[in-house]
Amino acid sequence: MKEETITKGGRTRQAIEDAALILFLEHGYHATSMRQIADQAGLALGGIYNHFSNKEEIFSGIIMDKHPYKRVLPAILAAEGETAEDFIRSAASALVSELGNQPDFIKLMFIEIIEFNGKHASLMLREIGPKLLPVFERLVKVRKNLRKIHPAVLMRSFIGMFFSFYVTELFIADTPLKKVMPKDSFDLFVDIYLHGILKPEE
Repeated sequence: MKEETITKGGRTRQAIEDAALILFLEHGYHATSMRQIADQAGLALGGIYNHFSNKEEIFSGIIMDKHPYKRVLPAILAAEGETAEDFIRSAASALVSELGNQPDFIKLMFIEIIEFNGKHASLMLREIGPKLLPVFERLVKVRKNLRKIHPAVLMRSFIGMFFSFYVTELFIADTPLKKVMPKDSFDLFVDIYLHGILKPEE
């Protein structure tokens, strides 16, 4: 009996998050009320408060439950490559691909940044950081041709570089800049990440 209650509660919580996500993306966080979320989810207003104490808690739940890291992380952990170049290319491709599979996530993150100053995203990073950091620690340890860069900085720069690749792809779509962009832009980003933009000194 207890298991059925938990399962039903989980389904209701999911329905509330799904309803809130639709409204947040359509109207924004502040323009969405708890009553609108209840109506969208097909629940009485009081029913929401059995699962979430307020609207921000719903938003936080969405960030944690629907973040693409749940699929990105296993893909990065499974990335392979005989060289650092091959590994970074494989891991970066997995990151960009999974972001592309969840376009609503970018809109959600802009709400998070603008309206919450990244507060909930930082909670999410506390969860994934300890799982992802060992990947870069191993990379630094076994790849002898890497510069001496702290693994945490390597991880942060990796996420930042390829997250920005995906976001800027959205920005330049249907612009003249997109038309002049090389077809191998992703490979060039990987090359810049690995080798920088300066020619090696002779």
